[in-house]
Amino acid sequence: MIFLNKSSFILAVTGGVACGKSEVGRILQQHGFLVCDADGVAHDLMKKGAHVYQAVVECFGEKILAENGEISRVALGKIVFKNSAQLEKLNALVHPLIRKVLMKKMATFRKSTQPAAVLIPLLFEAKMEDLDWDAILCVSAEEDVVFDRLEKRGFNRSESAERIAAQFSLKEKESRSDVVLHNSGSLDDLESELIDLVDQFRKKCVGKDCYFSVED
Repeated sequence: MIFLNKSSFILAVTGGVACGKSEVGRILQQHGFLVCDADGVAHDLMKKGAHVYQAVVECFGEKILAENGEISRVALGKIVFKNSAQLEKLNALVHPLIRKVLMKKMATFRKSTQPAAVLIPLLFEAKMEDLDWDAILCVSAEEDVVFDRLEKRGFNRSESAERIAAQFSLKEKESRSDVVLHNSGSLDDLESELIDLVDQFRKKCVGKDCYFSVED
């Protein structure tokens, strides 16, 4: 198990579409990290009756609603991933609220003795790299691997390309992060490399009253 001693440590986990951010979050949680998913925060904010629901419906119309009145992420995605201006409208409605929620969550994490990670795919696009992160980790994968993974999720080549193009390039995300985690292999490979990276963070924290211990 990985655990944090003495003081808090908050890791931002970003990266490209279908690169494995959720798997990284799952592995970190298994090793003692508190984990928050920004996509989950966005989903909660857009639930019927929640903070931004009505504004999103007014902006994109009732055609984005499912039969139960909730916003259909599939229907909304078909609109925003085909039109960058529409995507910018959605982001302008949702991102400021996500930022507020994450800042509150991070304040809670700072009071804990456990390490924490926030999964935030659009970290750089939403200009949230200025939040109080101790490190930024970018999860990356080879392009053909990404397309294969998206195909398994039911997206055709064109739809996959639209989702990839809607974000900053992997190259840019990698260059702006503190460390890059390559995830084109097996889950075992991912976990092994992730644990090695966490140990590197531990070493960087030496002398800052912040360090990890690793137990089998």
